[in-house]
Amino acid sequence: MLTAAAGVVGAGLLATNSQAEETCESCEECNSGCSDCRTTCLACVTACLQEMKADGKDRQECIRLCLDCADICAACESVSARKGPMSSVIALACAKACDACAEECAKHDDASCKACAEACRKCAKACRESAKTK
Repeated sequence: MLTAAAGVVGAGLLATNSQAEETCESCEECNSGCSDCRTTCLACVTACLQEMKADGKDRQECIRLCLDCADICAACESVSARKGPMSSVIALACAKACDACAEECAKHDDASCKACAEACRKCAKACRESAKTK
């Protein structure tokens, strides 16, 4: 009897989860934004390292924030993709990391930093929206 009840409850949970998965367009935008942002942040790191080598410009803070942002985006993408119970928490953390990275990158005049700032802003917006739906 208990097994049958657990099966009914489990079936109900599966139906609810699949409905939520179908309607969470903002979750997919968050995942996509995280993937794009991570790639753009890592490209920015490479460009900043080259700038430092060529011109001696100090880009340490930009590099640190881009690496943190890339790692947090990777974690957010992973947790969000599996609809983990901490999805909204990591999405908000990701948005905060993206905001900080975008702010730093916007201070620099080169194309890679500008692209990174834009990708970070887009990701932050998508992650905030995703966090609201969870």
